[in-house]
Amino acid sequence: MKFINKSILSIISVAIMLLIFSCGHEHTEGDGHDHGTEQHSEEDGHDHGSEAHGEDDGHGHGEEHEEGEIHLTQEQIETMGIQFGDFSQIKINDYVSATGTLGLPPNALTSVSAKASGFIKNSNKYVEGSYVKRGVIMAYLENPDFIQHQREYLEIAAELVFDNQELARQKVLVESNAGVEKNVQRLQAEVNSKTATLKGIAKQLAYLGIKVENLSSDNIVERIPIYAPMGGYITSIKMHNGMYVTPELELMEIVDEKHLHLELDVFEKDIATVKEEQRISYTVPALGNQVYEGEVHIIGKEFNTENKTVRIHGHLDKDRPRFIKELFVEAKIWLNDQTVQALPEKAIIKDGASSYIYMTNEQENEDEVKFEQVMVIPGTTDKGFTAVKLIDEIPTGMKIVTDGAYYVYAQSKAGELEHEH
Repeated sequence: MKFINKSILSIISVAIMLLIFSCGHEHTEGDGHDHGTEQHSEEDGHDHGSEAHGEDDGHGHGEEHEEGEIHLTQEQIETMGIQFGDFSQIKINDYVSATGTLGLPPNALTSVSAKASGFIKNSNKYVEGSYVKRGVIMAYLENPDFIQHQREYLEIAAELVFDNQELARQKVLVESNAGVEKNVQRLQAEVNSKTATLKGIAKQLAYLGIKVENLSSDNIVERIPIYAPMGGYITSIKMHNGMYVTPELELMEIVDEKHLHLELDVFEKDIATVKEEQRISYTVPALGNQVYEGEVHIIGKEFNTENKTVRIHGHLDKDRPRFIKELFVEAKIWLNDQTVQALPEKAIIKDGASSYIYMTNEQENEDEVKFEQVMVIPGTTDKGFTAVKLIDEIPTGMKIVTDGAYYVYAQSKAGELEHEH
């Protein structure tokens, strides 16, 4: 419940009304009461110097209240329409608070690395946060070994052509009884060996991105491209032109925000109320106050003993914030029709960052009623009722102000002003 402090005039007007009630019983001269104007002689036998000025005048107005106490007469309570009641157990769409980050599953993140050792050449001028498409050339890798591998492939391919021709000729000679079987066997072994070697080099060149189908001495390449393995945003860059790299080094990191999700931590005391498919509303404070929506997808199975929390995985709706890795998130996980302890919305007074209710254990037949202010933690408001969590237990038999709490609050402020003077 949001308490609206309309103006100081509201408090002053209530304070004036309270003062009118409290002053309505003042005595005037000639009302039959001795107000201390009569002169006494020293011989009358009475000690008047020690008479207490706060003595009760017979109407209960001589009694003084302790500082901070709130008192109203039955007449004031009736005039202001103050009503009493107790907590209600009602169903309110309450929520559980959680904090966390925007996260990504492992398959939405990839590292860019070189397929072989070499020097980085012609690196594109990317910066962290740049978006790249899948298959785009990020840079080139240069190494003389690439030339050597292609030369070996061409040489073995040429030798294999000659060996196959010679093998075919020796087979014809053997069939006509003019050749030697041993020569055929030797050539067949050489062909098989060179074929295996050629296929191995071809696989190696294909891995580097060099196609061998049309490879010739005229199109040997000395460098190979480094491609983006998937589309996404660059989150880190660790390479530059002229840098010597090896395959185990990470040159870049790319993330795909299509699979962006929430990683929230829920406290142990709240985890029992969280269920899959419950709605989530969240904000990213660093990006503003816009509220985004999501849904509980997976409840973690591991308990963090250090933070006393359980990790919740949430899916995001289509409208989502701009992705920044590990950005802090504040979220509310909405519970479905939870039965909670609640009070009417107008029973709760907000004063600054604190919220209060008022209660009393006085009986209706007493002339004056003393009220106590109790700090509470308000929750969700729904259909005129607000979920309330108590900081301290309320003693049995106490009655809560369910209507007119504003007037009690005004009386407390009027009392503070009295004590200031």
